[in-house]
Amino acid sequence: MAQSNKILQALGIPYSAVLSVILGLLLISLPIGVFIVFDSDIGGDINYEFPVSHLELFEGTDFYQSPTDVSIGDAFVALWTFYAVLFTIAILGPKHNFLESLYPIISRGKVDSANYMLEITKWFSILVFASAIVTLVQEGFGIQTTPPPTDNDLVQFFYVSLAPLIEELGFRLLLIGIPLFMMYSQLRSLKFFAKSLWNPSHLGIADSKKAILLIGFVGVLFGFAHIAFEGSWGEGKFIQASIAGIILGWAYLRYGFLASLLIHWSINYFIFAYANFVSQINSIPIENAFSHSLMSSLELLLLVSGGISLLMLLANRFLPKRDSKLEV
Repeated sequence: MAQSNKILQALGIPYSAVLSVILGLLLISLPIGVFIVFDSDIGGDINYEFPVSHLELFEGTDFYQSPTDVSIGDAFVALWTFYAVLFTIAILGPKHNFLESLYPIISRGKVDSANYMLEITKWFSILVFASAIVTLVQEGFGIQTTPPPTDNDLVQFFYVSLAPLIEELGFRLLLIGIPLFMMYSQLRSLKFFAKSLWNPSHLGIADSKKAILLIGFVGVLFGFAHIAFEGSWGEGKFIQASIAGIILGWAYLRYGFLASLLIHWSINYFIFAYANFVSQINSIPIENAFSHSLMSSLELLLLVSGGISLLMLLANRFLPKRDSKLEV
């Protein structure tokens, strides 16, 4: 048992280090996104003053190309502020702040759910790790993950900033949160309904078999939604997006809407913020930016973090532990 605690502690130190670095990079991505929208020329012939009503997102609706004073810049600031507030909440809670939550990990390799951001950075890196494995296997069989076509990088960056909120509301809150409430809730008050949607842990789910089946089903729907429509990803995205949907669903079940939303935001905003930044600094197309050394270094860091995070999960699950602390 003492040996297993030493193994947990040995894993806990690099685990804490890589997650701390990822948190720092996530923080830096926030101002980088502001630079991209307001001070770069990724939009070509349009900029942040482009009216929201002219986006193809609203094509076919009465709002499309209607007169409005709301621009992409205005909508982005609202989204950015919303994510920044949630980001701050995640760093500070729910029980301990991020730094306080690292102490038991470093001292005795004990991982708990005392901090949202710790779980967000962990599952973000695991999701990237899983996606890389899927891509590697699929490419071995000649299956390519073709991204959807885009006419404008500024509009694309706005969409990837908006998508996490829309998709998490639909696939997690509505398709998982409401059914979970109907299956497990013993109360029918509106207040408890809202609390349960925000964090299903309030439901006190003891037998999670039905919940896990629901998460798997919605995860597959999430994968299908990424390839089903005109202008979507290629078929190679299905498995990758399905696994992402299952991980996001699990994060929602365990840690709530805040965690699943910010993990999804990290996958979209974080990656595209750095890719567009590299594109602007080096005056290269964003397609080429993804193969730049900086992006490769970020990917390697996330892969290492994902691997260590998986080892920590397995070690905490299967290795016997004792309560006494090891010396640091």
